[in-house]
Formats: sequence, C-alpha cells, structure tokens
Amino acid sequence: MASQDWFDKDFYKVLGVSKDASEAELKKTYRKLARQFHPDSNPGDAAAENRFKEISEAYSVLSDKEQRQEYDQVRAMGSGARFTAGGGGQGGGFEDVFGGMFGQQQGGGGQRVRFGQGGPGGAGGFEDILGGMFGGGGGFGQTSGGYRGFGGPTKGRDVTASTTLDFTTAIAGDTVKLSQGNGRPVNVRIPAGVADGQKIRLRGRGEPSPDGGEAGDLVVAVSVRKHPVFERDGLNLRVDVPVTFVEAALGATIEVPTLGGSPVKLKVAPGTPSGRVLRVKGRGVATKNGTGDLLATVQVAVPSHLSDKQREAVEALAATLPDENPREDILAQARD
Repeated sequence: MASQDWFDKDFYKVLGVSKDASEAELKKTYRKLARQFHPDSNPGDAAAENRFKEISEAYSVLSDKEQRQEYDQVRAMGSGARFTAGGGGQGGGFEDVFGGMFGQQQGGGGQRVRFGQGGPGGAGGFEDILGGMFGGGGGFGQTSGGYRGFGGPTKGRDVTASTTLDFTTAIAGDTVKLSQGNGRPVNVRIPAGVADGQKIRLRGRGEPSPDGGEAGDLVVAVSVRKHPVFERDGLNLRVDVPVTFVEAALGATIEVPTLGGSPVKLKVAPGTPSGRVLRVKGRGVATKNGTGDLLATVQVAVPSHLSDKQREAVEALAATLPDENPREDILAQARD
C-alpha cells in the first residue's frame, strides 16, 4: 500500500469502529460486513464489490498490530499532507512533509531529502525510512491476508469429493457419508432429483482459511447408476411397456410400474401402434423446481414361436386384412 493512502483513508471509519476498538471487535465487525458485501452474495453488484475491497483493505491493516501502530502514527502526522513532487510555485511535496523532521532546509535553494527506490545494494527508499521510524521491518506498505490487491483474509481452498448413487436414491434424495481427502468423514445431504454428472457445492465445508477468512467449499461430483426399467429425461421418467398384439389391436387396460410406488392402470386404445407414448401426470422426478411426468412408451410384443394352429389363425386374419404396405410412405419420402 502506498503511504499516501494511509494519510487519505480512515480505516476506522470504513469499518465503523472507534480508534480504540479491540481485536475481537474488529474481527466481529469485519466478518459481519464481509458477509454482507462479499461478491458471492452480490453477483454483478460493482458497488458491493468495491465496498468489500475497502473493508478488506481496512481490516488487513488494522488487524495486524505492527501495521495498525504504523498507521496510527502516520495518520497522527496530519491527514492534509500530500505526496506530490516539489517545484517552483507549488506547495510542499513529499520531501517538504518530512524535511523538517530531519532538520533539512526548505525553499528553493535549500537541501532536500531524496526518497529513491530501494533495491538490492541500493539506497533504501521511503519505505525503509518510515519502517525505521516506526519500528517496522521490511516494506512500509506490506500487507497480510489474501484478497489480492485489497488485503483481507483469504478464503480456504475448495475440497472435491465424488459419490455414486443408485437411481432411486438420486431421485428421492438422501444423506450419504463421504470421506474427504484428509480422511475425515462428512455427511452430505443429496437433494431430490440430482442428475448424473451434477456437482453439489456445500459452502464452508472445505479447508479452513489460513488467515481467519471464510472456509472453502466442498464440491461433490455425483454419478448415478442406470435403472433396469426407468430412464430419466429431464424431470420426466421414461419406461417401455410391452403389450401383446391382441391388446394393441383390440385395446386393453394395462398396469404400468412407477418408481417407488404402486403400479398405475392405463388404457391402451384399439389400434395402438408401437412407439405411442402414454402419459401419467406427476409421477416423474419431483424437485423444488417442479415435478415431471411418467412417459410410458408402448412396445407391441410379437410372438417368437407359433404353433401350427396359431400360424393358421394368423394367416386367416391376414387374408381378411386390406392389401396395404405400411412402408410405402417412407419409401416414397426416401426417393424424393
């Protein structure tokens, strides 16, 4: 941080605390404000993000005992000081502010204190001078914490985990026990309707912050085993339902299975072809965003073995039916 910022910014006012606020009071106030203005809680709100940066910057300095002492002493020199270049006809610059402190003459012909950039083997810069004045080691503007560029505590690292659920558990939801990378077990609530490949983020269940900030998150990747009967289609459940040739031709009332419940009865209209979808409202996947339907696709089951008598009966039926080719339309479309 530039020393000019320490003259210009009232970090106590930014946090809304008194100058004699205790460490505990500072921490409590910072956490409350950080939760309120954190970018994750205010997506797309530039004003909240800037406020969060100011809060983090102020807490970064005031939460460090040495930096807070330096800050208080710098502020005590007067908030009106400006670090500008000196020159003819202009007000005193950076050198003028500190010239009197070291017994230097001010004015056009007087000797000035020069504050150059410090470096290996070179003369110390103004950070070194101020650091010696206030008992600080290293650079004057050194900060701790990790909201980079703005100070403040860093968020802990996210932890990843994975789990494989059976189809019914994924649809209904459940609490499962997982083992984190550090070997600690953790109970994770799986919401109803979680899909294969979905990731669940549990805030604050990851690694702790290294410097007092909020903990990271636990991110759980979910895999769902296939079901032998049902298939998921968004919030709908699909199931193939075999019907006999007679049921499809003459119509019938059939039973259709549901996931985790009793079968339901559906009417198959006379002349129903394979592929027709029968809908059962509200028997699909139930989530907080809505509930889907059960979609039953009719599949006409053709006998694989016929006795001589059955074959004769089918041939007799065929002789009474119109001489039609059900593939005529698709053959014509394919030729176009």
